[in-house]
Amino acid sequence: MIKIYKTFGGFVEIPHPEPACWMNVINPEQAEIQHLVETFAIPADLIHDILDRDERSRVEFDEGWTLVILRIPVESNNESLPFHTLPLGIIVLKDCTLTVCLQDNEVLPTAQMKPAREQYRQIRDPFNFILRLFLRSGNIYLKYLNQINQITSLIEQDLKKSIKNRELNKLLKMEKCLVYFITSIKANEIALEKLKNSRKVMNEVNEDLLEDAFIENRQALEISQIYADIQSGMMDAYASIISNNLNAVMRRLTVISIILMIPTLIVSIFGMNVPNFLEHSRWALPAILAAALAFSLIGVFLMKRRQ
Repeated sequence: MIKIYKTFGGFVEIPHPEPACWMNVINPEQAEIQHLVETFAIPADLIHDILDRDERSRVEFDEGWTLVILRIPVESNNESLPFHTLPLGIIVLKDCTLTVCLQDNEVLPTAQMKPAREQYRQIRDPFNFILRLFLRSGNIYLKYLNQINQITSLIEQDLKKSIKNRELNKLLKMEKCLVYFITSIKANEIALEKLKNSRKVMNEVNEDLLEDAFIENRQALEISQIYADIQSGMMDAYASIISNNLNAVMRRLTVISIILMIPTLIVSIFGMNVPNFLEHSRWALPAILAAALAFSLIGVFLMKRRQ
């Protein structure tokens, strides 16, 4: 899907490219990729690299184009991984700017609420647009990290009384999300460093914006690492708790088995087909039952006394 906007704010959609326009390309088909390659004379490898889910963040400068790839966080419909990261590529050409991604996301202005998109309305510098995407990406990382923390708190409440692995598997998913976040944020920081050293990017406005993007990126990285450390310790602690809960259940079952074994033993002895001095007594059955009950109560008393 290809949409062309008159400005970086994504307010006015136009049918054909014009100078200083923004083209947003989402999960393009092969025919659309070929059209972009032929129209703008860019290497097809650039687009294919961006559409690779495992592509790392990087910055490349060429005579006719500039490529910036950053890793952005996205929500997933897959229950096995609620959050993951994808590459978002920005190709700066002479007359327009292309953004390419595998799916819609909250980083691009088209997916944002109108007040959040106003800041993009007057932008004419494509590198200013790129730095704002880095800044927005850091904000979304922080938003999803807060959601991960809330989900972890709910899992923690269930883990306190659990003897199953289901909750631990949920924690493992959250830890996997954090690993993806940490790896992607570190790669984004390297890309920001390269932009910082570029003469094309730096001016007074972009310098302030770049510093803001660095701050958001580092904050997201630090929080991700803190949450990952907490998750790792929590996994070990709650694995022990689940083991202890299971041991407590097995202990109760063992005590019940021992108590039930006492009357079973007594009744089995007097139920054998051999002389036992009670076979002709009419009080044999009540006496045996009373003895079984008495010894069972003694067993319960001794078990409780020894806790």
